[in-house]
Amino acid sequence: MAWRGVHLTQPGKLSLADGQLVVEQADGTARLPLEDIAWLVIDTPQATITTALLSACMAHGVALVSTDARHTPSGLMLPFHGHHRQAAVAVLQAGQSAPRRKRLWQKVVQAKITNQANALTACGHDGRAVAAMATLVGSGDLTNVEARAARAYWGGLFTKFRREDGADKRNMLLNYGYAVVRAAVARALVASGLLPAFGIGHASASNAFNLADDMVEPFRPFVDHAVFAMSDGGIVRDGEPSLAERRELASLPLRSVKMRHEVMSLLAATELAAASLVRAMETGTPAVLILPEFAPVP
Repeated sequence: MAWRGVHLTQPGKLSLADGQLVVEQADGTARLPLEDIAWLVIDTPQATITTALLSACMAHGVALVSTDARHTPSGLMLPFHGHHRQAAVAVLQAGQSAPRRKRLWQKVVQAKITNQANALTACGHDGRAVAAMATLVGSGDLTNVEARAARAYWGGLFTKFRREDGADKRNMLLNYGYAVVRAAVARALVASGLLPAFGIGHASASNAFNLADDMVEPFRPFVDHAVFAMSDGGIVRDGEPSLAERRELASLPLRSVKMRHEVMSLLAATELAAASLVRAMETGTPAVLILPEFAPVP
């Protein structure tokens, strides 16, 4: 079972040999079993990768993330399929009625807002006002409580912050972390037989990852909490993400989270959430959907 990630930041060649990822760099060669790898972030423009390795990564369900010249994640590669009931699950997903999708989206938004409130508290701020907003979310969130909660959340979490300011280092860090966690979520969805393009809340015709953008929402506060610490309590906004910061964000899927009464890695939590989404669609019961809880873990 895949449990680890690889973050490549130095020039090198990536190839396949005996079912292993082979990384050749100036200071030596490393080999890792592909079956252990869940995600691979190529965070350098000076890397080459063989087509044999690409094919093997897709066969093993490895999510491959590429970055641009500024080290911002810019691409995601996933396998076409990875589930023995691929067609059946796709038909189930496509056949979900609008009321069912709206109830599922309600649960996702409620979990996101609750996690935002708990993240605020963990960062030393008052999260009670944001927590109260979770109770206001109706089916489909037609009154857009999510946006109102976001305004209160960001205003409380960071100092002098605008989410759309691309020059703000905190946004650079957030976007990096979101991309890594989104890749883990998309990987889990595909592994469960779901089609990432067909969402329950997001429905952009130009977005191939609408469902991934839905299901990543409750996971976002885990990224926010990490960035808060990196930015000296949400204050530092100048500069660009360092290698150490990018490396820490690339390891976020290894962070421990709570899923109901269990503690597991964020990576495992994405897999459980995706599998429970399929069950929720099969039973027509949103309560079956299991989502992460932002809470202290041992």
